[in-house]
Amino acid sequence: MIKGNSPGRPVAAVGDVEEGLAAVVDLRVDLGRLSLENPVLTASGTFGYVREMAGFVRLERLGGVVPKTVTQRPRAGNPTPRTVETRAGLLNAIGLDNDGLDHFREHHLPYLRTVGTAVIANIAGEDEDQFVAMAEALGGEPGLAAVELNVSCPNVSHGLDLGIDARAVGRLVRRVREACPLPVIAKLTPNVTDVVAIAAAAAEAGADAVTLINTVRGMAVDWRRRRPILANDVGGLSGPAIKPIALRIVWDVARALPSLPIIAVGGIADADDALEFLVAGASAVQVGTATFYNPAAAEAVLDGIIRKLDEAGVASVAEIIGSLRSNRG
Repeated sequence: MIKGNSPGRPVAAVGDVEEGLAAVVDLRVDLGRLSLENPVLTASGTFGYVREMAGFVRLERLGGVVPKTVTQRPRAGNPTPRTVETRAGLLNAIGLDNDGLDHFREHHLPYLRTVGTAVIANIAGEDEDQFVAMAEALGGEPGLAAVELNVSCPNVSHGLDLGIDARAVGRLVRRVREACPLPVIAKLTPNVTDVVAIAAAAAEAGADAVTLINTVRGMAVDWRRRRPILANDVGGLSGPAIKPIALRIVWDVARALPSLPIIAVGGIADADDALEFLVAGASAVQVGTATFYNPAAAEAVLDGIIRKLDEAGVASVAEIIGSLRSNRG
């Protein structure tokens, strides 16, 4: 859902991006209870704990940041090699390597409270109870704008098992909403037959938004060794290769569930990519793999959106969200 212009809320001036442009583009978006100053966020797992990227991006300009996934206890992740480049993307099997919830709260949150933009915590539990306990703990922390439930990581069995069952996702979202006062976002997997059914269960249970999509399961092979390249054998594919898949899923969910806000992720490297997802029905986007080869990619996407909307005579991003029309009538 997108709110129109309202007094007292700043807008993004195109003149801040390129001298000589006098128009003003209203980039504000609302995703359920979560309000963002613009629709450009970073994707979990590609932006570290944010501190690492502060020298490359003016963090306060972004709509929000999503640090890497946090689990209840520290995880070493999967054995190496756990990343491999493909012709059109990146395969990873990191396995949610992180220092655990206590370290996140004590070491990372104090810094994250200073970055000047919305901070969305991404969490993964080994079961429903652990998800709920983590969300409840973070719900009592100041400085967080929302919690994103990672029920879709293809590199750990428990996350994928939970995320492929619509009833389980709905039950989890409902329990997290009861335990945590923060807006709740469910990050869903594309590795199912029907993403719409799972998104519908999340929406019915009270999710403020869904993130579409997580990585697509794939593999790379060294034929000479007769072995998979990843130590985990399979991993999650991200980058330009999955953009058409992500676009189709966003389009499907947006048409079936028009009142459910969507955060799109998957192959977004420039403003045109982002704008395609917005017209397909997303209210916000996350920039992920592009950050690995261009650490300033998210800010560049934001600048490009502002410039292109101004050139097209679009005064507010709300005008284009969900404006895609089928050729089939």
